[in-house]
Amino acid sequence: MFDVAIVGGGPAGLSSAIYCARYGLKTVFFETFNPVSQLSMASKIENYPGFEGSGIELLEKMREQALKVGAENKVERINKIMKRDDYFVIVGEKEYKAKAVIIATGGKHKNAGIEGEENFVGKGLSYCATCDGSLYRGKKVVVYGSGREALSDAVHLHDIGCKVEIVSKSSIKAEKALIDEVEKRRIGIIMNANLIRIEGKERVEKIIFFLRDKKEEISIQCDALFIALGMRPATDIVAELGVERDSMGYIKVDKEQKTNISGIFAAGDCCNNPLKQVVTACGDGAIAAFSVYKFLKERT
Repeated sequence: MFDVAIVGGGPAGLSSAIYCARYGLKTVFFETFNPVSQLSMASKIENYPGFEGSGIELLEKMREQALKVGAENKVERINKIMKRDDYFVIVGEKEYKAKAVIIATGGKHKNAGIEGEENFVGKGLSYCATCDGSLYRGKKVVVYGSGREALSDAVHLHDIGCKVEIVSKSSIKAEKALIDEVEKRRIGIIMNANLIRIEGKERVEKIIFFLRDKKEEISIQCDALFIALGMRPATDIVAELGVERDSMGYIKVDKEQKTNISGIFAAGDCCNNPLKQVVTACGDGAIAAFSVYKFLKERT
């Protein structure tokens, strides 16, 4: 019987594990490689205070710290969580019991689904403008997407000094105020274009699109491609528990990272928080751990 089981081995889950173990709780955290932590895909981190390096390096430091303070680690996919009286059963390859659970399963950015896409990740292809945009100041970048995320990314990239163009698979679907911000910055938009392939020797050099209206291919020379098609939160695991989620599938939490189910907490990108960054995920994890500590203390 563990005091707390943490489902997820990204920055939110590992921060939760560090704090829970330091509170003296018997802690286990489960990590899996499907979906992989989005942090592991970051080739360079420059916006996490006190650290510069790759996402993998930062994750490894967090994991080592969690183990050092006494948390247990299981590399195991969790398929189901069930409520049993005053504890939970966490079902993976084996079954585990815990008095409280922190869901930190994160999410996965939607990819474009083209052949060879994964070969350019971290080599000019990014799914996070906030994370990687500063690497391309003064350079030409393309944002691929049709909605609010794509336009917000384009505005951010423009404002930090990138030369930006938006390519949209359909017409633009965002509020007028955001469209006005794009127009004010004179950011070009190509609509009704399907991404076909990315070309380059070692890094992104050229992107090929098919214009459906004109039935022709075009190529754009650029230094980076930011794919902004949204994110899928990995939250199906809580559906049977009755944990409340929003229309996009993100877990609803309060300011203490509590869900509507007593004993179930959530942290990081799987939650309906406004900013999905490493630093905010870590903050969520610390708050969730403190909330678990209070929850268990009140039960004794």
